[in-house]
Amino acid sequence: MTRDLSGTDDGVDDETYGAAELSTVLPKASFPDGERDPRRIYAAVRDELMLDGNSRQNLATFCQTWEEPEVHQLMDDCIDKNMVDKDEYPQTAEIEARCVRMLADLWNGPKGAAAVGCSTTGSSEAAMLGGLAMKRRWEARRRAEGKPTDRPNLITGPVQICWHKFTRYWDIEHREIPMEKGRLLMTPEEVLARCDENTIGVVPTLGVTFTGEYEPVKAVSEALDAFEVKTGLDIPIHVDGASGGFLAPFCAPDLEWDFRLPRVRSINASGHKFGLAPLGVGWVMWREETDLPDEMVFWVNYLGGNMRDIALNFSRPGGQIVCQYYNFLRLGRSGYRKVHTACYASARYLAGEIAAMGPFDVVFDGDMGRGIPAVSWQLKAGEDPGFTLFDLADRLRVRGWQVPAYTLPAHCEDQAIQRILVRNGVSHDLCSLLIDDMKAALAHIEAHPIAAPLTSEEASGFHH
Repeated sequence: MTRDLSGTDDGVDDETYGAAELSTVLPKASFPDGERDPRRIYAAVRDELMLDGNSRQNLATFCQTWEEPEVHQLMDDCIDKNMVDKDEYPQTAEIEARCVRMLADLWNGPKGAAAVGCSTTGSSEAAMLGGLAMKRRWEARRRAEGKPTDRPNLITGPVQICWHKFTRYWDIEHREIPMEKGRLLMTPEEVLARCDENTIGVVPTLGVTFTGEYEPVKAVSEALDAFEVKTGLDIPIHVDGASGGFLAPFCAPDLEWDFRLPRVRSINASGHKFGLAPLGVGWVMWREETDLPDEMVFWVNYLGGNMRDIALNFSRPGGQIVCQYYNFLRLGRSGYRKVHTACYASARYLAGEIAAMGPFDVVFDGDMGRGIPAVSWQLKAGEDPGFTLFDLADRLRVRGWQVPAYTLPAHCEDQAIQRILVRNGVSHDLCSLLIDDMKAALAHIEAHPIAAPLTSEEASGFHH
């Protein structure tokens, strides 16, 4: 027997939507008094989740939306594991350590050096740790020289919001290189124009959020080498490899962006993006022990010895780390290359089809040597097609597609961009269906002219 919301028996054991428990709206503010039937409450909560968008059609997100069945099973197996409790879950801790060593190998860490790094809840936390290490090293050097430490600055290109959070949280002047017409990325010249004795580091992005392109890490590194010879200032590089860190090693192996460049002292990356792990895991790696300040390390007892603890959180799930290791073993270099090459092929297909539609200029076409498997485009300059990219994005939502349209940051706020992120699971067939829907959307707009095109403020669109 079960009880309805008033506590009386409803006399029905196997009914779901006919049961008294689901005859009223679910509580939304007040804490409920009694217990309920689990099957019915599951059904009610699951039904509410149907109102979310279909994640597979979300072409805005960088995060994985498809996983192999074995990954789902491993996540179930690890649902009770706290990654930080290394004494209780020593094998999960060992698996994390294996991943760190494998990443040191993947990112060409110094031969013979002990791998230094850890998993994090996501790439944003990893970026925070990499940035904080740069700040602490700069402060230590300034104190040793008898100089003030109250005016640190950090140089980045046009970056994702996590770096704005970092500089605000830790009271650092953010010298963000603005975009200009014809230049949407960091350049060595723009970096050097902002460097001084208070610069804690430079952060190139391997896969800029707005367009998908790689920033020129090697060129910036060489410029900073020459700058050190000229000024004596040794300014480190931290690479934000949130996306590209799990792409370039497999699809552009000759691209020098990682620890092959001595000036690169740390790297962050998202395991749950092109690392193909489930949501909730990032990685931060330092070149060597001296790049991680001692004051950032906490030591915890681990089966009679000490184990380094670095991350900000002290309770976080272990399943994502275990699944990251599964992917490393399951795919290897050749498997990652195969998966990502298919994504790049789909991106190039999309770029060609979109360029052929007429009203668009492709900004980035998914070239694996220059960026991530993404396509970005804008309306042709000087032409008025009778709609905005925000109108197109809005129309595509009718078919369930989330194709973000957004304006660029300073100094290109008047330029709107639309972008597709091609992840594992965004198949060539799905891309062809999207192209069909884009053509249908354009035909609909032409047949039903828009009296008042949407602006970025009015659109339901995408925000970084």
